[in-house]
Amino acid sequence: MSRILYAIQGTGNGHLSRALDVVPLLRSRCDQLDILVSGPPADLPLLFDVKYRAQGMGFLFGKKGGINFVKTFWQFKSARFVSEVRHLPVESYDLVISDFEPVSSWACKLREVPCVALSHQSAVLHPAAPRPDREEPAGRAVLKHYAPSTAQYGFHFQEYGPGISTPVIRQQVRELNPTNEGHYTVYLPAYEEEILVERLQYLSRSTRWEVFSKHSQEPAEYGNVRVWPVSGAAFLDSLARSAGVLCGAGFETPAEALYLGKKLLVMPMKQQYEQQCNAAALARMGVPVIKNFKEKHLDKIDQWLHRDETVAVDYPDHTADVLDALLREQLPGNGAKAVNAKKEHHAARREASLPQ
Repeated sequence: MSRILYAIQGTGNGHLSRALDVVPLLRSRCDQLDILVSGPPADLPLLFDVKYRAQGMGFLFGKKGGINFVKTFWQFKSARFVSEVRHLPVESYDLVISDFEPVSSWACKLREVPCVALSHQSAVLHPAAPRPDREEPAGRAVLKHYAPSTAQYGFHFQEYGPGISTPVIRQQVRELNPTNEGHYTVYLPAYEEEILVERLQYLSRSTRWEVFSKHSQEPAEYGNVRVWPVSGAAFLDSLARSAGVLCGAGFETPAEALYLGKKLLVMPMKQQYEQQCNAAALARMGVPVIKNFKEKHLDKIDQWLHRDETVAVDYPDHTADVLDALLREQLPGNGAKAVNAKKEHHAARREASLPQ
C-alpha cells in the first residue's frame, strides 16, 4: 500500500493552480494521497480535500510593486512554524512531494526523510536555467533553502536541461476557446488598486483594462478601467477574451497567456529573485519586460499596446508522464518492481520460445 503526502505552497495562486491537475493524477496512482497546504487563505477554490493546513512561511504582497517584508515578518510566528514542522508525520508516508512548501520540506530534512520537489522553483535553480544580468546571492540563497529537497523535478518556460519540463497548463485553460475582444487583462498583485487605475488611465483612456486585484473587495469601474477582486473563473474568462496580458513575472499566469497565444508583457516584483529569473527567461524568448510602473517605463507599455507580436510556444500535456517518472524513480520499491517485471517478461518470452 503506497501512501503519499503532497504539500503545496499556498502563497499566490500558481502552486494551487498546478495542483488542480496534479492531485487527481497522483490520487489515481497511489493507495492514499494526503494534501497539505500552507500559507494565507487561497483566492482559488480548492477542488480537493486538504488534510493538513499550516501557517508555513508565506509572503504578503505589498501595494507598491513588491513584497511587504514588515507585514511578512510580523505575521510569521516562528514557534508555530517549529511546532508544525515537529508534528507533521512525514515518516509515516512512503513518499513526500513538495511544491515549494516549507513545513513538509523541513520536517523531512530534520528527520532525514527523502523529500521530492515538484515545482517551478526547482527549475529556476537548475544550472542551465536563465539568470538576470545582476545576480542576487541572498535571493538565490532564500530560494535554495526555503524548501529543501533531496530530488528535484522542475517546470519552466522551456526545457532548459535534464529534469526540467514545460509548464503544467491546467485543463481549465486547455479547454478555453481564446478570442480577442480588445481589452487587456491585468494581474499585478503587488500593486494597490489606486496605483493601477491611475497608471493605466495615464497610459490610455481609450484602451479597456480588466484588472484583478488582491487588495480589492468589491468590483469597481473607473472609466475605461474595471477592477475585480481575484476570482479564478472571472480571471480565466477575461484572459480567454483578452487582446493581451500585463502581469507580474510569476510562472503560471505568463505560461497560460503564452499557451493561449496572447500578447504578453511582464513586470517582475521588486526584491523577488524568482521573478527576476523568470523575467530573464521570458526576455530571452522575446517577451517584453519592464522594471516597474514609473513614468520612464510607460513608453514601453505604450509601444507594446500598438504591436501585435506574440511568442509561439509548444506546451504539450505531459503532467502524467512527469508524475510517472517521479513515482518510478522515487517511490520506494517501484524501481525493484520495474526490474522484476522486466525479468519476468523476458523469462516468459524465453519460455514461450522453447520447443514443447
